[in-house]
Amino acid sequence: MPVLTHDAGATAAPEVVVDPQTLAQVLAPYKPHCQYLRTAVVEYAGTADTVAAATGRFSIPESCYIASTGHFNAVEFNICYNQLTYCLLAKCIEDNALRCFDGWTPADFRRRQLSDFLIARFFSSFHKPLAGLSFEGRVAVVKIAVRRDQTFMKTICRFDDDRGGAAEGGATIAIVNSAHQ
Repeated sequence: MPVLTHDAGATAAPEVVVDPQTLAQVLAPYKPHCQYLRTAVVEYAGTADTVAAATGRFSIPESCYIASTGHFNAVEFNICYNQLTYCLLAKCIEDNALRCFDGWTPADFRRRQLSDFLIARFFSSFHKPLAGLSFEGRVAVVKIAVRRDQTFMKTICRFDDDRGGAAEGGATIAIVNSAHQ
């Protein structure tokens, strides 16, 4: 299976702040009280170990589904991972930074965001309780493979707070019908 990496000739800058409009569009499918991602910066690394990455600031003032546990938990990990990954991929499409999205427009991404992006494998581990009120996360695409009309992305992620709280994990994302439609 071929591995695709960042196009050296892409027009995007190496590091790009995600504008509020793009962020709002990425978070639009989430109920307002579940929009945890506040800001994001995307990096188009194109290195041997990272294709593209995003770093984001998060805040979870109140859990969207349970009474307060006092710490960042697995459900919130998954939601934050999803929001930052969607933000990264939307920005990659907007900036035409990854060949696997050739021909995609931001409108294509928004139309397909919930239906065509699937988590095929997901894992997380928690090293020290993390405070949900203010923390940072990073997600990186480390490998892309295209098979027929599906694209697979291996990702890794980490969340940290200012008190030493930390959690990490990753996922393999399957993008079904990934050829432009």
